[in-house]
Amino acid sequence: MLAPKRIKHRKVHRGSLAGNAKGNTELNFGQYGLQALGRCWMTNKQIEAARIAMTRHIKRGGKVWINIYPDRPLTKKPAETRMGSGKGSPEWWIANVKPGRVMFELSGVPEPIAREAMRLAMHKLPMKCRFVRREGGDI
Repeated sequence: MLAPKRIKHRKVHRGSLAGNAKGNTELNFGQYGLQALGRCWMTNKQIEAARIAMTRHIKRGGKVWINIYPDRPLTKKPAETRMGSGKGSPEWWIANVKPGRVMFELSGVPEPIAREAMRLAMHKLPMKCRFVRREGGDI
C-alpha cells in the first residue's frame, strides 16, 4: 500500500474539499487518463485496487502512471469511547481529490483496451470519473 515514510506532523486537521483541482488537470505522461468529476478522500487501498484492475486488464502491457498520493493521515477513535480525551490515533492514509484532477494515466495500448481498463478502475473508486485522451497525438 502507498504510505509516506516520514511526515512532518503525525495528525492533521480535516481541511476542506471545496473548489476544483489546482494542478494536474491535463495529461502529462500517458496517452489516456482517468479524470475525477467529483470530490472525495481516496484511501491507499482504493488507489491500489484501481491500479490492479487496470494492469490486469492490459495484461501487464503498456505503462500506468499514478498521479495521486495518499499523504494525509486519517484518525479514528476506538469504538465505545466517551467524548473528549483528545484526537484519535492515525488509522489510514488518504489523498484529497478534487474535480478536474487526472488521477491515472496509461499508454502503450490501443484505445478500446485502455477505455475498458479505465472503466474497470472507475468501479473501484468512490466518485464519478471520466476517460480522457490526448488530442494532438503522441508528444
